[in-house]
Amino acid sequence: MPNPAIATKGQNSAIAPTAQSVLHSVFGLRAFRGAQEEIVRHVTAGGDCLVLMPTGGGKSLCYQLPSLLREGCGVVVSPLIALMRDQVAGLLEAGVKAAVLNSTLSWDEASEIEQRLLAGGLDLLYIAPERLLTPRCLAVLSRARLALFAIDEAHCVSQWGHDFRPEYIGLSLLAERFPKVPRIALTATADNLTRREIVDRLVLNGAPSFVASFDRPNIQYEIIDKKNAQTQLKAFITERHAGDAGIVYCLSRAKVEDTAAALTKAGIAALPYHAGLDSDLRARNQDRFLNEDGIVIVATVAFGMGIDKPDVRFVAHLDLPKNIEAYYQETGRAGRDGKPADAWMTYGLADIVQQRRMIDESQGAEAFKRVSLDKLNALVGLAETTHCRRTRLLGYFGEKLEASKCGNCDNCLSPPKVRDGSVIAQKLLSSVYRTGERFGAAHLIDILTGRETDRVKQFGHHQLSVFGIGANLNDSQWRAALRQVVALGHLRPDSEAFGAFKLTESSRDVLKGITAVMLREEPADAAGQRGASKSKRGVKFAAISREAPSQSTGLLGALRAWRSEMARKHGVPAYVVLNDATLEGIATTSPRTHAQLRAIAGIGDKKLERYGDALIALVASKAHCASRATQGRAAASGDFGGRR
Repeated sequence: MPNPAIATKGQNSAIAPTAQSVLHSVFGLRAFRGAQEEIVRHVTAGGDCLVLMPTGGGKSLCYQLPSLLREGCGVVVSPLIALMRDQVAGLLEAGVKAAVLNSTLSWDEASEIEQRLLAGGLDLLYIAPERLLTPRCLAVLSRARLALFAIDEAHCVSQWGHDFRPEYIGLSLLAERFPKVPRIALTATADNLTRREIVDRLVLNGAPSFVASFDRPNIQYEIIDKKNAQTQLKAFITERHAGDAGIVYCLSRAKVEDTAAALTKAGIAALPYHAGLDSDLRARNQDRFLNEDGIVIVATVAFGMGIDKPDVRFVAHLDLPKNIEAYYQETGRAGRDGKPADAWMTYGLADIVQQRRMIDESQGAEAFKRVSLDKLNALVGLAETTHCRRTRLLGYFGEKLEASKCGNCDNCLSPPKVRDGSVIAQKLLSSVYRTGERFGAAHLIDILTGRETDRVKQFGHHQLSVFGIGANLNDSQWRAALRQVVALGHLRPDSEAFGAFKLTESSRDVLKGITAVMLREEPADAAGQRGASKSKRGVKFAAISREAPSQSTGLLGALRAWRSEMARKHGVPAYVVLNDATLEGIATTSPRTHAQLRAIAGIGDKKLERYGDALIALVASKAHCASRATQGRAAASGDFGGRR
């Protein structure tokens, strides 16, 4: 049975589909969120636009709906095969005629899809940018009837973005080659500089920008001092996310494999993912993460863009990302279903040194290095702030949080103590100056704490006036102070002498007492370190994340098992069949009729047709079992209608 909302597309029908009717009939949703409806109407009417919407905010609907409402096929430019595959699988489950053109297809398969496009047999076609720009593909598109071009992950077009891809620059020809086809560019992360470049490179000048709130209130942000990152990670997962799906990001391939092995040894189901792995193994690991419950994927940044898995309960960083845009997009892969999730990161002085060195040694122009350094400094500022992290994060994207505190980040839940650290900073800067700006953290701390190591004596530094002047603080406290002084810009890593630190222009005013330096207090007892114990959860999310078992628990488990069976049968991720929110809606309401089932969000016409009978039968079966169990308990207790 064809979907009536889609069947009327391109036909002379007395009742033409509307955005609201297609939203309900195809996607099973009753209402738009935020600016979705305005964007859909604008693009459906033939307008171009730029859309900035957070991960999980519903960007896909902004081009999928207009593609179903306009004549022709919507062409979606997407950078990753996994993203295309999952989106197409979800659309096919909803009854939408969708396909993908990428390098995984044979010549015959690609030709068949091209013929379907030319014959008007597709509603949506996903294409990689490098494929779209080939003469053959452009020639085919020029002969087809096109509804729109959607350029997903549009930040890839910007050299200032965190994931620049050269092939995206060529997409500027779409405006010239297809001037009458509306274009919509979409991304979850872009600061003002990146937005301007997206507009310029994709020739969207004059087109409106729709900017949704970047706030993800269900995500708790936490950044802790790096002591032993793997040990800290294992404690974080076992104490707060045992059995949950999560993503762990590491900077190097070697660290990915070491971390995955350590987690596996600790009894955590963890898999590695990086570009150096065999492609088949990489694909298998990604498929297991998408299709199975409770898998932790340990990855480099090669993993993640476009991952639609909604039930990722945490994203952990063992190394500092390059900038806030990367941090925001990567952490945004947690909690896409709106339920409580954690963005957790370990961070230390070595992270700043390493990222700074990577910028200095890059082949980019000086302007690029300058912007990259500014972006790194902004991220370090987020890591070091003693105020609300969410306020700082949103402020970077030009958004102001209504309240001064979010109530769901580590600094709001456990406010850090801050003290005047001007004297500490002066001692530190003096030791850098007295040693000729040629030494790293370990040597400087040995001098400050008064340790006569062989190296200290070799250079005669035990005779300096600064030797031992910091004996009142331990190594951990001095390392924290050094990290914060670097973050404040009063010291910088030396790009030529690895590990060494140099004074900056602002150092002089600190040494003279003109500039005060406020530092986060580092407890003398390492056991009291920031982030060592379980983080407190925001009150408004605590109830959600620690729900008591309900009468629907048994039904929900049965629904999950049924969904897993359907997913295996259809060869798609479980959440493509039905997402967790839909399963929970069924478990809570126990629908007995098709009409009751249809009223649950996520059940569109096609899914009702395909799964309705099976779901209603499953609900009835569990209800019957529950009833018999209740009668059995009553009989065992001798309770028969109140008579004994």
